[in-house]
Amino acid sequence: MNSDTKAPQELVNPETTREWVRHLAKYRDPKLFRSLLELAATAGPFLALWALAWWSLSISYWLTFAISLVNGIFVVRLFIIQHDCGHSSYFKNRTSGDWVGRVLGIFTVTPYDVWKRAHSIHHSTSGNLDRRELGDIDTLTVEEYKALSKMGRFKYRFYRNPFILFLIGPSYIFLLTNRVPMGMMKAGAKYWVSALGTNAAILVLLGIIVYFGGWMPLLLIFLPSTIMGATIGVWMFYVQHQFENAYWERDEDWDLHTAALLGSSHYVLPEPLQWLTGNIGIHHVHHIYARIPFYRLKEVLRDFPALRDAQRMTIRESLSCVKLQLWDEKRRELLSYRRMKEIYG
Repeated sequence: MNSDTKAPQELVNPETTREWVRHLAKYRDPKLFRSLLELAATAGPFLALWALAWWSLSISYWLTFAISLVNGIFVVRLFIIQHDCGHSSYFKNRTSGDWVGRVLGIFTVTPYDVWKRAHSIHHSTSGNLDRRELGDIDTLTVEEYKALSKMGRFKYRFYRNPFILFLIGPSYIFLLTNRVPMGMMKAGAKYWVSALGTNAAILVLLGIIVYFGGWMPLLLIFLPSTIMGATIGVWMFYVQHQFENAYWERDEDWDLHTAALLGSSHYVLPEPLQWLTGNIGIHHVHHIYARIPFYRLKEVLRDFPALRDAQRMTIRESLSCVKLQLWDEKRRELLSYRRMKEIYG
């Protein structure tokens, strides 16, 4: 992230960052017609690409596979709508939003109520070194890493390896661990109902697909689009919080609003990609005020240049974030293993 695009210093003071909540409150109200329009503009292409991929099975399996990969981006957009329903920002009626989120969870293979709880924990603890809980990518400090055994270091390096983190990990999370309420096994029946109910609906849907089309639609349409969507989603989540000058503090010094502003990036994407990813790259604004619908986030950047210029990260800059693995509490930055060795030996 370029040093000349960091947040102005007047935004760093916790007293000032709290003020953003008051300034952004006017953007929180969803617009019913716009919400329905965005839902239609996402579900429509998703279903159309599914139908096109199914039709192409009689022409070329490779063509089917390619269409399904493209449809992965609409899986992401469905997830963004589900995400906003989880924040009660998509519809004024919370019950309506929850049920839309649950239905979308079938197509994103994500049990809505389980995810909603984990994501709420993420928002309330992001950047807190003493509360690295559900919904976050595991991140160790330099001192914690140095204190590990050789096997412990190997496990951490294995987990943070880009091949595992961005290729194997997304499939593992969305296809396997999402099938049970991970981290909430004893939190109550609600989360088991969410996970098992979503599983049952997915099985019914896949059963219908196999009954009418055999196994190829499952192998060449459902799996590629789901895995592609999961991979894009994990990448987006990674660059939103894992960058060099991010924000991590111990609990006694941690501040919710400062963590929201300084611990979340503004991922600057070309307009088509920004639309396809539901403006989730404007992540610092989302963390400051999570009740703002995704389609209103650009209004905030338009009206507040300071937020438009804060925490900016380009696609090229985001690629360098992959090598950052450890948080240095002394230098207050994420380091690569190589950089850690250069500094500390």
